[in-house]
Amino acid sequence: GKIPPRHAAAAALAARALAEVEALCDAAGAAAAPPRSPAALAGDALLLRLLGSPFAAAGGVAFGWLYARAGAYGKYATAAVCVAFIGGVALPVIEMARLHPYQYTSFNAFAGGVKKAQHNFMLDYWGLAFKQAADELRSRLTASADHPPKGRRWIVAICGPQAAAQVVLGPEFETTFNEKQADFAMAVGAYYCEYLKAPIMVDIERDGVVFARVYDLRGGPTPKLLTEPPP
Repeated sequence: GKIPPRHAAAAALAARALAEVEALCDAAGAAAAPPRSPAALAGDALLLRLLGSPFAAAGGVAFGWLYARAGAYGKYATAAVCVAFIGGVALPVIEMARLHPYQYTSFNAFAGGVKKAQHNFMLDYWGLAFKQAADELRSRLTASADHPPKGRRWIVAICGPQAAAQVVLGPEFETTFNEKQADFAMAVGAYYCEYLKAPIMVDIERDGVVFARVYDLRGGPTPKLLTEPPP
């Protein structure tokens, strides 16, 4: 039958709320990302909209249907549906707030959150945490008045997306995959990056998970950055 106007309005409001949360998370994630070309940003935005908008619409329709069904059982049933909807929106928002600005790595509680997902999935595959790691490395070197050896820049070995690392580190650093030439190592918190037995200068952590780490390789043995694949 025809959907009553108040139920249709509730569905539209729910879809709008989900869309606003989606847009807010997109904007926050984009602000944390390294600079990219307009074409790449437009492509990412289109992909996120294509993936996210149907879920927002489906959520609004589902809420409208539940709201309509609950109306037949009285105001307490309707209130319970509204509380459930608010809780369903609030829980992921709280989770993403804890992960900010890396909320695109969020996994829901049923999947165990990022603490469990880190063992099964690559979380920060764009290397967004490199920006904060680079800023903190630069601040540490400035505070200690350290300077690179005469005639060259600081050299940073990268385990992760090297192009993103070079952009956020800036012209005073040189990036490489060759750890034997490096002063520092910068690694994403991924399975393929080895945990090094070297002094840790910077840790970028959210919700108990390391998203990026910077090691000081100066004056010590040269470790391997990449893990050995299983036989």
